[in-house]
Amino acid sequence: MNQPRRFRWLRYLLGTLLILLLGVFATGWFLLAGSRAQLDGEVTLNGLGDAVAITRDALGTTTLQGKSRDDVTYAMGYVHAQERFFAMDLMRRLPAGELCELVGAKALDTDINHRRHRLRSVAQAAYAALTPEQKRTLDLYAAGVNAGLAHLHVKPWEYLLLNTKPQPWKAEDTFLVIAAMYLDLNGDGRNDRELHMAELRSALPAPVADFLLSPDPDWEAPLQGDLSRPPVIPDAETFDLHKVAPAIPGDKSALTAALLPALDAARPGSNSFAVAGNLTESGSAIVANDMHLSLRVPNIWFRVRLRYPDASAPGGQRDANGVSLPGTPALVVGSNGQVAWGFTNSYGDWTDWVRVLRDPNDASRYKVPEGWAAIETHDEVIHIKDAPDHTLKVEATRWGPIMDKDVDGTPLALAWIGDRAKGYNLGVMQLEHVDSAHAALDLAPGMGMPPQNLLVGDSAGHIGWTVTGTCIPLRKGFDPQLPADWSAADTGWLGCAEASQYPRVEDPADGRLWTANNRTVDGAELELLGNGGHDLGARAQQIRDDLRARNSFTPGNMLDVQLDNRAVLLTRWQRLLQDTLAGTHDPDLEQLRQLTAAWVGRASTDSVDYRLVRAFRDKVKEKVLAPFVAQVKAKHDDFAWPGLVDAEAAVWTLLRDRPMNLLDPKYDNWNALLNAAAHDVADELGKQPGGLAARTWGEYNRTAIRHPLSRALPGFLGRFLDMPDEPVAGDHNMPRVVSPGFGASERLDAMPGHEAQSILHMPGGQSDNPLSPYHGAGQEDWVNGKPTPLLPGPDQHTLTLVPAKP
Repeated sequence: MNQPRRFRWLRYLLGTLLILLLGVFATGWFLLAGSRAQLDGEVTLNGLGDAVAITRDALGTTTLQGKSRDDVTYAMGYVHAQERFFAMDLMRRLPAGELCELVGAKALDTDINHRRHRLRSVAQAAYAALTPEQKRTLDLYAAGVNAGLAHLHVKPWEYLLLNTKPQPWKAEDTFLVIAAMYLDLNGDGRNDRELHMAELRSALPAPVADFLLSPDPDWEAPLQGDLSRPPVIPDAETFDLHKVAPAIPGDKSALTAALLPALDAARPGSNSFAVAGNLTESGSAIVANDMHLSLRVPNIWFRVRLRYPDASAPGGQRDANGVSLPGTPALVVGSNGQVAWGFTNSYGDWTDWVRVLRDPNDASRYKVPEGWAAIETHDEVIHIKDAPDHTLKVEATRWGPIMDKDVDGTPLALAWIGDRAKGYNLGVMQLEHVDSAHAALDLAPGMGMPPQNLLVGDSAGHIGWTVTGTCIPLRKGFDPQLPADWSAADTGWLGCAEASQYPRVEDPADGRLWTANNRTVDGAELELLGNGGHDLGARAQQIRDDLRARNSFTPGNMLDVQLDNRAVLLTRWQRLLQDTLAGTHDPDLEQLRQLTAAWVGRASTDSVDYRLVRAFRDKVKEKVLAPFVAQVKAKHDDFAWPGLVDAEAAVWTLLRDRPMNLLDPKYDNWNALLNAAAHDVADELGKQPGGLAARTWGEYNRTAIRHPLSRALPGFLGRFLDMPDEPVAGDHNMPRVVSPGFGASERLDAMPGHEAQSILHMPGGQSDNPLSPYHGAGQEDWVNGKPTPLLPGPDQHTLTLVPAKP
C-alpha cells in the first residue's frame, strides 16, 4: 500500500536533513583531517642547511635528527606549528593583550590588564638586544613555524571555528611566550597579594596582622638555614574581637568569597628533588621534576628528543631528551646525557608596588629623587573581533606602569622584572651543552626567564641548586611587602645582584636536595630573594622525609615520591575532628565520627575519610578567620585574603591555645566553633545523594583537562576535544599535586647517562587535533601513575625535511 501523500513531504524533509547533516559532518571531518600534522613523507623547504629526520613513536615523542642545532631549531618550529599553532597563538596573545582580536570582547578585561605592561614592546626590545647568534636562532625557529603552518592542508581547525585567520609567527613572539610564563608564575603581572596585605595591615593592629600572616615552622623544610619563629598570639589589650565594633557584612556570600584564598587553592608551582650518585647503583645522580600548572588539551609541554653534532658531547653527538615549550626553541626540562635539570617556581619577590606622588600643580608629573619627572602616556589600541577598537591610555613611570591605588588612594606603579627587556633571552638553551652540575649552576644568573629554583644532577653523581634569572633586585630603604615611596634618594631597586650573590648549594652531605615552592634559605639570602608567597612547606617536608626514608634510589623510586598522596598535613586535623566529636554525643554527627575514625590518610579516589577531614579543615579555617576578614572588608570592600598566604600557622595556634580574645563572638567557646564546622560538613555533604558515605575524594577530585574552546561547543563535541573526565588521586600539600584542571604538567625522573632507565609522564597529549593519533597520548598512564619511558619507543612515522636546491 502506498504511503499517504500527506507524509511524503516529511520523508523528503527528513531525507534532506539527513543528507545535510552528513554533509556537514563530512565537511567537518575533512577540515579536521586536513589540519593534522604531516607525519610521513618528504617536504622540501627553504631555510634549511641540510636534511632533518622527524620520527614519532607511539606517544608522539618527536625525535629531530639533524646535522646542526640550527637545522633542528628550524625543524622544531615546523613541528610545533603543525601540532600546536593555536595553543602557541594563545600563548603569545595573552601577554601582549591581543586576545580580543581572536575571540572578541569577552577577553577585554584580560587584554586591558596585560596591555598596560606593553609586553610586545618589551619583547621587541629584548629581541633587538640579543647577540647575533641568538637572533639567528629565533629567526630560524620563526621561519620553521611559518613553514609548518603554511604546509598544513587546512589551517588549524580552531581558526575555522572562530572564523579567523592565523597570523604569521614573529621572532619576538618567542619572548611573548616567555612573558606568558612570567604572568603565570608572578601573579598575572598584578601582585594583588601585596595589595590585600596592605589593606589588612591598614585595618588591623600590626601584631594581629603579623600573627595572621605568619609562616609555619611546623611545616618548613628549607635547604639551609633556620626555621621561622613560632607565631605570637596578640593579647587582649592589643586586640579583642569582643570589644571591636562588629563587622557583619550585608552580603555573606562576599565574605565567603573573600575567604576562599585562605583555603587550599591551586598555585603555579612544582616539585623538584635530586639524589647524588652515592645513593644510586649506577653512580649517576637522579633528578625528579613535576611542574604544577593549569592542565589543558594539548598539554603545555611537547615531548621531544634532539640529536645533532656537538663537539662538547660524548662521541661528538648531542642526544637531549625531555620537554620543549611550543613557541620557543628550547628544551626546557630534561637530560642532555651528561646533566639532567628541572625547575620549580621560586616564589621570590619579583614585584613591588611604588607610590606615585603626582605634582599637585601638574598631574602629568610625579616625584622622583632628583625632582619631578613626566609621566609617559601611551595610547594602546586593542582590536576587538566583531566590535569597535578599544583605546587604553597607559600611564608609565620609570618604575613601571600605573596599575592600581594604595589604601589612601595614592596611584601605584608596579615594578616587575617581567617588564624589563633584560629578563628575556635564550640562556636556558645552553643547558643542552653543559657537562657537569657545577657548569649548569653557573649558567643560572644569565637565563632570561622567570626566576626559578634550578635543580641539577650529573652523570658523575653531583647535584646542586640555585636560582635562575637575569635580575634579582637589590632593594634598599623600604618594606618590600607593602607599597612604598621611592621618591627619596637611595630608595627602591638599586640594580641587580651579581652572580656571586645568588644563593647556591652543591653536593650536600646527605646527597639529597628538594624544592617545592617553599622557602629554601634564610638570613641575608632570604632578604635578597624576598618572599613572593612561599608555599606552606608541608609538600617539601614530605618530599624531604620520603627521600630520607631510603638509602638507594632508581628513577622508579623517585616516581614513587612524586605519586605520594599521603595526607601528612591532615593527620592532626583528623585527630582534632575525632576529639571534637568524641565529646558531643550528637546523633547528627555520629556518622561523620564513624567515617573519619579509621584514618587511612590518603587522598585516594575512593577515600571518604580524606574528603571529610579536608572539608572540616576548610570549615574551621573559614570560621576562625571570618571575623578578621570582616573587619578588613568593613574598611576595604574589595578585600580578599592575600593569595599565597596559608593561614595554617595562625589557625592552628589559635586552636591549640584557644585565646578568647581572638574567638568570633558568635561562639561561646572554641569547642562551639569546632562543632559548628563539623555540623557544616555533615549538613552540606550529607544532604547530597547517598549521604556522607558516598562522598569519596574521587567524586570531587577529577581530571577536568579540557581544550580551551570545548566549552563553546555542544557537550558531545566538547567531550570529543577534551580528555576523559575521571577521578584522580592527589591534592595540594602533598607531593602528588592535582585538582580539577590542575596538576603535574609532566613528571620527569632522569638519570643522566642512563636515559633508557629514565621516566617521563605527560597528560593531555602532543596534538590539539582530535583526529591525531597523539591527541591524549600518555594521558591514561599519567592518571594511573604508570611509568612511561623518557626515550622514544620504536618509530611509527618518519617525515624528512630537505632543503630546497639553490
